[in-house]
Amino acid sequence: MKVILQETMEGVGHLGDLLDVKDGYARNFLLPRKKAVLADSRSIKAFEHIKRVAGERAKKEKLEIETHAKSISAVSLTVQAQVGKDDKMFGSVTTKDIAERLAEQGFTVDRRKIQLDHPIKELGTFTVPIKLPRDVTATVVIHVVKKQEAETAPAEA
Repeated sequence: MKVILQETMEGVGHLGDLLDVKDGYARNFLLPRKKAVLADSRSIKAFEHIKRVAGERAKKEKLEIETHAKSISAVSLTVQAQVGKDDKMFGSVTTKDIAERLAEQGFTVDRRKIQLDHPIKELGTFTVPIKLPRDVTATVVIHVVKKQEAETAPAEA
């Protein structure tokens, strides 16, 4: 009996596969549990239509994500860090700091999607990739600079 799988099943096939299975397996397991439908001409056409619509939707969604990635990549963040002698930083710049700076710019990014191998612990310019859905990656340039302290003379009496 020919059936079209409605979901991916381990050892049987993937979603949308057209399979030729034994009659009893189809009647007693696949069809009652809605894991497959009979493969007649009508259901094949309907499934192809659904697959085509889903493909178009996926292309449109990927295009939107890519434009979002371009707008994120255009952002350059400046982080001011407090430094001690020999320009050694106190603390570090983490994914949380980067996510907060992006939120200030108007971009909501989950900090777990920021691909920072280890926290930034030195001054300089760094390129950090951000993983977005549909295998799209944006990159953000981060400038870590010295914090300029307000120099005020102590008041003497």
